[in-house]
Parts: sequence; C-alpha cells; structure tokens
Amino acid sequence: MEPKLEPSLTSAADDFAFPKESFRTSPEKPETIEIEEIQNLRQRTIERLHAPENKELGDLLEDLDRAQYLFDIMATMSIAEALIVLNTAIEYHADDYNFSSITRDKITMLVQGEEVYGLGHEAYLIDTLLEATTMKYHSPYPEVRAICDPTDNPDLPCETFRAYFLGILWVAIGAFINELFSFRQPNLKLRSTTLQILLYPCGKLLQRLIPNWGLKLRGQRYSLNQGEWNMKEQMLTTLMVNVGSGASNFMGYVLTMQLKRFFNQNWVSFGFIFLLNFSTQFFGFGLAGLLRRWVVYPSKAMWPSLLPTLMLNRTLLLPESSRQTHGWKISKYRFFFVIMAAMFVYFLLPGYAFTALSTFNWITWIQPNNKTLAIVTGSTLGLGFNPWTSFDWAVINYSNPLAVPFFSTANRYAGMLVAGLIMIWLYWKNYNWSGYIPINSNTTYNNRGQAYNASAIINDDLTLNIDKYKAYSPPFISLGYQMFYGSEFALFTFTAVYIVLSEHRQISESFKGFVDSIKNRNRSNYEQFDDPISRQMAKYSEVPDWWYACILSVSLLFGILACELWPTNTPSWAVLVIIAVCIALLIPSAILMSVTGYQLGFNDIGIILAGFMVKGHAIANMICRVYGWNVDEQAESFIGDQKLGHYSKIPPRAMFRCQLVATLVQVFVTIGALQVLRRSIPDLCSTTQADRFVCTFPHSLYTATLVWGVVGPERTFNSLYPILKWCFLIGALSAPIAFYGRKRFFKQLQNFNPILFLSGFTRFESAYNLSYYTPGLQISFMFMYIIRRRYLAWWTKYNYVLTAALSAGVAFSAIFIFVAFYVSNTSLEWWGNRIASSGVDGARAATLYTLEPGEFFGPLEWD
Repeated sequence: MEPKLEPSLTSAADDFAFPKESFRTSPEKPETIEIEEIQNLRQRTIERLHAPENKELGDLLEDLDRAQYLFDIMATMSIAEALIVLNTAIEYHADDYNFSSITRDKITMLVQGEEVYGLGHEAYLIDTLLEATTMKYHSPYPEVRAICDPTDNPDLPCETFRAYFLGILWVAIGAFINELFSFRQPNLKLRSTTLQILLYPCGKLLQRLIPNWGLKLRGQRYSLNQGEWNMKEQMLTTLMVNVGSGASNFMGYVLTMQLKRFFNQNWVSFGFIFLLNFSTQFFGFGLAGLLRRWVVYPSKAMWPSLLPTLMLNRTLLLPESSRQTHGWKISKYRFFFVIMAAMFVYFLLPGYAFTALSTFNWITWIQPNNKTLAIVTGSTLGLGFNPWTSFDWAVINYSNPLAVPFFSTANRYAGMLVAGLIMIWLYWKNYNWSGYIPINSNTTYNNRGQAYNASAIINDDLTLNIDKYKAYSPPFISLGYQMFYGSEFALFTFTAVYIVLSEHRQISESFKGFVDSIKNRNRSNYEQFDDPISRQMAKYSEVPDWWYACILSVSLLFGILACELWPTNTPSWAVLVIIAVCIALLIPSAILMSVTGYQLGFNDIGIILAGFMVKGHAIANMICRVYGWNVDEQAESFIGDQKLGHYSKIPPRAMFRCQLVATLVQVFVTIGALQVLRRSIPDLCSTTQADRFVCTFPHSLYTATLVWGVVGPERTFNSLYPILKWCFLIGALSAPIAFYGRKRFFKQLQNFNPILFLSGFTRFESAYNLSYYTPGLQISFMFMYIIRRRYLAWWTKYNYVLTAALSAGVAFSAIFIFVAFYVSNTSLEWWGNRIASSGVDGARAATLYTLEPGEFFGPLEWD
C-alpha cells in the first residue's frame, strides 16, 4: 500500500536559493510566494524539462496547460516533503516492472543529495520538486499521464438519458452480432474499438436532435439533453459496450453443444438457459466488485492493455495543443483517421486479395513438400520459426504489442522460444508417441493417427462404455498440447505462490481493508490509498462491498437451481469446489494481469478438476468448465472496466449501474441470438453448413468434454501422460526457489519475470505458434522500447492513437470484406491466395512417422 502523506503548505522559498533578482519573497507575507516568483519557478521548470535527465517527464511539455496545475503545486511543496515522497516511491516501486529504470536511478540519486546528483543547486531543487509533485499529484507512469488528467470536474454530466440510450442500443447490437457470428468460420466481431468510434458520432447526433426537455427533482433539473457530448458520457457508454463487445458468452457454446447435433438433450428450456446464463455472467460482475482493493485502486495496477481505449476517447473528444512534437504537428484526431483510412485500404490485401501476406510462411515455399521444413518453420502445421511471419495487423496485433509493455512481450516470447526448441528435441525423440501425430494441433487422435471419434466409446446416456473404450483407443494429444497442459498446470500453482510471496503486503492489507469495510459500512474504500485518482474519487458516493456480495450470492443461487432442477448430473458441491479453487487463483491472476497485461485463464482447471470429481459425466464436466472460464474471464473483464472508470473519474455508483444494466441486457440478447441460431440456421454446426455456421470452437469443446469428462483425466494421466499431474507440484515447489533466487542472486535481472517466462510455454495452444508472436515482438521492440526511450513525447502523444487506429481500420475493413465478398461467396483465385496452403504446411496433417495399414502406436492395453 502507498502510505498516506499529508500535503504541506510550507513555502518553497526557504528551499530555493535562486538569485535574489529572480526570486523574491513578499515582506508582508514571508511564507507566501508572489505571482511573479511562481511564474519564474514555472519558467525555470519548463526549461529543466528540456534537459536530457528529465526525458521521462518530457511528456509534460506536450500539454503545458495541464502541467500548470502541477507547477502550481510545486510552489507549495517543501524539499523535506518531496524527499519523503521520493523515498516512498523507491520503496513502493522496488519490484514494479512498469516503473522506468531511468526514473528509479534518477530519484535514487536525488534522495542521496545534491552532491551525488551533481548538476548544481538549482537543477537539484527543481528536479526534486518536479519528480515528487508528478508522482504524488499525477502518475509515475508516462503511459498513464498520457491518458489521464491530474484533475477532475465532478459537475460534468455522466449518467444522462442519451448515454444510457446509446449504451443499451450498442450493447444489444454488439452482443447479438458477436454471439451470432461467433459460430461462423470466419467469424465477424464488433470489437470495443469499433463501437467506440460509432458511439462518438451517435452522441454528437443526439446532442443535436434531442430537445432540451427536463424536470426538477429536489431542486435539481434533469434534462434529456445536457449540452455538449462529453468525455464522461463517452466513457460511460464505452464501459457498457465493453460488456457486449467482449468475448462471446461462453454459455452460448455450451448450449450449442447441448443441441441435438451433439448431445440430443431436449430438456434444455428457456428457464435453464436464463438461470445459467444469468449466474455465469453476474457471478463475474459480483466478484469483480469485491476485488477492487487489490487491482483497481493501487496505482501499481496500471492495466496497460486498457490504455488505448482511454486514448481513443480522448482523441475523439478532447482538444489538444498544436505544439510540435519531435517535428510532428499533426493532431491526434487527424492522425487517427489518416491511419485508420490507410489501414482500411491496406487490409484488403492480406484480408482478401493477397492472403499469403497474412500467413507469410515463405520459408516453406522453398520446398513445399518438405515435412521437416514445414514442422519447424510452418505457420499452420509447424512451430513458426520464421524471422517475419505476417504483414497482417490482425496477426501482428495478436499479442497487443503497442499496449502491453515490452518487458512483458519479451519475457513471454523468450519462454515460447525455449519451449519451441524443447518441442523440436522431444518430437524427434518421439516422446509419448508424438511423432505419429502433428506436432502442434488442437485435435485429439486415436492410436491410428486419426481424429478421435468420441461417440464410439460412450453409451446412450453419455457415460463411458468400458468395453468399447478398450476395443477402440485411448485419446492422444499433440506435443503442443502436452506442452500447453503441463506448463499451464505448473503455471497455476507457480503464479499463486510467487504472487503471494512478492505481493503479500498489498494482498494482506487489501484483505484487512475489505474485512473492515464489511464491519464498518461508513469506512471509505479509498481510505488506504493516497494516489491522486483515489483522492479525487473519494468525493463520490461509494458502492458498498455488500452490494456486490449480494449479486454474487444471487448468481450462485441461480446456478445451483439450474444444476439441481434440470437433469444435468452436476452436483452443486462440484460447482462450489470449482468456484472456490478459481477464486483462490483469481487474486494473484488479476494482480498479474493488472501489471503485465497477461491473463492466466482458468478454462482448463475447471475441466480437469471436474473430470476427477464427477467422473464419466460429459454435461457435468461442461458446466463446471463454464464456471472455471467465467470466474476468470468475466471477473477480469469487469475489473478492467472498473479501472477504466477509475482512470476517467466516473462516479463509482454510475459504474455500478451501467455495468449492471449492460450485463442484464447482454444476458437476454445472447439468449435471443441462440434462439435465432437454433430456429433459423438450417443444418447448424454441420461441417457442410451452407453459410459456414460450422461451430468450429463448439466442435473442439465437444471432443475435449468427452475426452476429459467421459474418459477422464485419471485414465489419461495414468496411462499416457503421467508427468502432467506432477506439474501442479512442480510449479508450487519451484515458485519459492525462483522468488528468493531472483531476490538474492539476480537483482540485476530487473525486467525478468518468471511467471511471464513460464507463460510463454503455454502459447502452443489451439495450433498457435511463434508465427503469431514474432512480428508482435519486433513491433513492440521498435515502439515500446526504442521509440519510447528516445522519443518519449512523440510516443506519449501518438502511440496509443496508432494502435487504436490500426485496429479500427482492420475492424471496418474486415466488416466490409465480409459483407462485400464472403456473403456472396465471391473469391479471388490466384497464386497469392493459394501458395500459403498449397504445401505440407497448409495441409496441417504431416507427421514425422507414418503407420502401415493395420499398425497402431501407443500402449497395448489401456484403462
């Protein structure tokens, strides 16, 4: 936690020793500074900001109007207070990966004194006050200073009629389209960036069309039209549409799996769908509210992945200065639309006209039928060892390289690189018979190298038929999936132990604050926090923790009712165990994501635990998987939105109401979309469906559910992959060693994060490989490391605008391609659209070893 520091009103005159002619103290009021002297201090501060040692604060020069607020505070801060602030910052940010090493070294010299700093008396005094003021009254991160104001206007309208109207409208549109087309291949998705851009002209249109009608209530006038469409209204609607534009509701895939196409479960009714949908969605909402102290209020919880969203809204709504930034004078607004238009046109190439630019597996073109070349360098079949794998921003942006810090991208890529080399070694040793199946595939195989036919081993009631199972085959997974599962299991326990060891003080103090708030409802949620945003937010009415606890309880009750009142074969205690385990992992997972932008994900922990607890029941396994997914996915999504509101100074109760309304709308809209799918799409989920509603992901879930739910992890682990079950213990035991080793022996490895490194091993999932991450690493190195260090002012002004514009251009261009070409089945046949899939890599089925007719691999007996 950040210790609270009371602001000092001590005059800076006693601490500054400027020449008398330039710095005077009023004889009438010796403890105040005259306006002329304050202006003199401001001017000297601006001059100091141009110095090389102040380049990490150079972004303040971009908007001197905002910086004037900080300059005024500098005049009231004493050197003694400034040194306390800097000492506190050194301690608080000691293990902060996002805190600049340049800034850390600089303030370390400042607290050691003027002689150590070595730049003269005046420079030392100004730099000390400037650093302390920026940290205490703005933010220590230039990324946050770029998107967040140090002040707040509480009178700015926020919860207006037009904001809620647009929010509900676009939540409904976004949720319906995303749910409906998530079952199509390729799918169509309205992302939050696209919806943000659409919200802005809609808000401006309503500003012109809606009459200024209103009524007075308790002395306050409530109007339909509050004047100019403002930043807080835009952010409120953004918080709402984020609910509908996020990942498709996981419940939708489950209910599709329960259609006649898969499980022939005709008992699925509207009541069951509503209860389970409501439960899974609102459970994440309730849990997110209870985690605010851990991952929303602390300033160290930066949430780098959210910053482009805030910058886009600032670009659309707020005016900016016309000052040059490293020779660039173009406004952020104009820059955004120029880049978006350019990307819209460019994406027609990799998205439709020249798709080889997207899957740029150029090394395999040398010898298209060379299996070894395809296995090592291929983009679809292989591991993706290729220096440049794509010219498609949709692929390059897969790892969010212009938002996630470079240290996070580099750590994960290093882990993935090591994992890829290990996989090559294991594959050529035919480890666990992996050489008989593709090296990196998400398909489950039988012992003849064919796709596993799970229906061949089950009874009519979806339970395992032992005799059929013994006569057919055990399930085999690719080496990529073995690497994924093993490293993921180790990562769960490693992350929990490592985060508890490294962040135990923040976790324990936040837990104490949570308990105190339950005991004393009048206690402020912000009482523990002394950062500027929390101080500004403290003036708004808070959302009590018990509100979220009630939502959590109701959603859990609805889930239990759905499991007990319908024939799901899912015991309530199993759901409670899944939830308890995931909640225990959620705090360290959310802390990790708030700092690094990496989401751990509990999808597989749910399916594995359910396989042990409810053996042989596919639907029970599937429902437990839903809760394993939603506890993490939904909770962290809602938490991230709360951080967005925190940065934007949206009143807490306004955040609560808008998320509540948006979630409720999404629950009903996604149910409606599922009904449309079931009733109006003929031959839904068939691989030959005319409109390509082939349900690719539900098919993968179907196989995984039968393998892990019916066959079960116990049979799979014991007979085929026994090392996997030990990975949980390996992760737990290695975490303390990694923590204390890094603390004591490897302090110089400041930017090495063992959690992120290990998470790189989990990236070989669902046939993803290095080809999806190599171009992202290169772009991240260029912008998040080189440009950020050398041209910070330019980076601060344009970087997040750039990533938002590129993503928006891709989104609109993809929608255009979908409507203009895919709907009419118009294709462009030429070499540039065939070459990427014409060889072994495109076939996705090459293996190192082959079987003769009648041969099989694996054990002779299995059960």
